[in-house]
Amino acid sequence: MSDTSAPKPRLHPGFLWGGLIIGLSAILIGLLSLFILPSLHSGARDVALGIVAEQQTTDTIEQTLTAEAPDAFDLASYGSADDLARAIEEREVSGGFVIDASGMQVLTASAGSTAVSATISATGTAIAANLGVEAQVTDVVPLPDADPSGVGIGGLAFPLVFGGIVPAVAFRSLLPGRRAWILSGLLGFSAVGGLIVAGVLAFIFGSIATSAIVPVAGGVALGIAALALPLAGLFECFGGKGFTIAAMLMMFVGNPFAGISTGAQWLPAGVGLIGQLLPPGAAGTLVRSLAYFGGAGGGAAALTLSIWVIAGLALWFAGPAIRRAKATAAVIEADAAEPVAAA
Repeated sequence: MSDTSAPKPRLHPGFLWGGLIIGLSAILIGLLSLFILPSLHSGARDVALGIVAEQQTTDTIEQTLTAEAPDAFDLASYGSADDLARAIEEREVSGGFVIDASGMQVLTASAGSTAVSATISATGTAIAANLGVEAQVTDVVPLPDADPSGVGIGGLAFPLVFGGIVPAVAFRSLLPGRRAWILSGLLGFSAVGGLIVAGVLAFIFGSIATSAIVPVAGGVALGIAALALPLAGLFECFGGKGFTIAAMLMMFVGNPFAGISTGAQWLPAGVGLIGQLLPPGAAGTLVRSLAYFGGAGGGAAALTLSIWVIAGLALWFAGPAIRRAKATAAVIEADAAEPVAAA
């Protein structure tokens, strides 16, 4: 029986040309917005700030900060300068002020975020001028002399995303069907990649102390695994579409929302939270905590990354069963369609 159906009309090349220009332009605008807007609208938000002073002075400073920088700082009182310094080292607060008869001491932690520490320093100096006293700035947890601006840690976002996406593709492409080799390759690369990144940060950039190499390597390895395993698991369960959507999410949302160089509290409200729930942001927080604060403040990030790893392993091991179920459903659907076609 000849096919008498009419040929489908084809769009004129001009329409396709125009559609591609408009579509790609919209994508470009979206990418620019994702990568640039968080920085444009960034600033101090609910930065934990400690203060050691008499109650009247504390009230005055709180009123001043509320009037001049609403929602920028969250003040907490401490009994002594030592208590405040300890709170900074344990990442309970990002910095603080000590005000007594001798003047004002501004305590910061540039290792936590150079942007936040600079803001605390500037704010403390302005308050000291209003009080008619001199401000002495003390960096409680400084960055290494070889990397005083924190460029090394701050630049981890893209390498982490790259280290998670590329191995998931490479091992699957070069070892098709060999699931044990693929999984062991992803885990092995995560460990080796962590050691490489930590070694480069320590010996080439001087961004971390040599004593922090092992914990930082562990943090980076956990971050890479938290990216690679879910991506590989999604490929196992849903094929290329599942992998592509997840990889784009990590690249175009997780990367710009990570806030590794400035800290999550410096990003717009909501953006920082999203970034910390995704592996790049959580890995950055964990690595910074391990590198400079002995792990303090990194518990939530470590838990987040562990959940991503567990989810990735669950998807990986569920993949074969899901594929079999899909194949069975396809066969049943094809069998059900045969009588209709015959009729």
